[in-house]
Amino acid sequence: MKSTRLCACLARPLLACASLVACAAAHAEQIGSVNTNFRVTGSDKVVVEAYDDPQVPGVTCYVSRARTGGVKGTLGIAEDPTEASIACRQVGPISFAGPLKQQDDVFNERMSFLFKTLHVVRVVDAKRNALVYLTYSDRVVSGSAKNSVTAVPVPAGTTIPLR
Repeated sequence: MKSTRLCACLARPLLACASLVACAAAHAEQIGSVNTNFRVTGSDKVVVEAYDDPQVPGVTCYVSRARTGGVKGTLGIAEDPTEASIACRQVGPISFAGPLKQQDDVFNERMSFLFKTLHVVRVVDAKRNALVYLTYSDRVVSGSAKNSVTAVPVPAGTTIPLR
């Protein structure tokens, strides 16, 4: 069963729409990968994933990041490196599902079994009519200053609705 169907089936009727948005936000589509270090039990890779912004239809973010292979990587208990890069683009007409927060954590994905998370944050630059996306990772004990940023200009005449 697809994740959006499963989510809709489990959600109460009043929360079905919010649940579909939450499921969409959690979903990354892997669109490519390259091996960086061969291992018999599974190679280390750099993967490229596409994330559609659930609050801004027409914007997709492409995140590239390292994935650890080997036995730990196969079992999902490896700690992936903190390096990541992001490029967000307009892929269709930009619209807004509702008013946006000035700054909002749009995507989260675990990079280790318990302690590390990859974040994509959207920041609204109202003065320049642009959406700025930042990717970074954090840890329970110590975060990483490694980050990447990109911006998507909103077409002239389209105002970004803010909360």
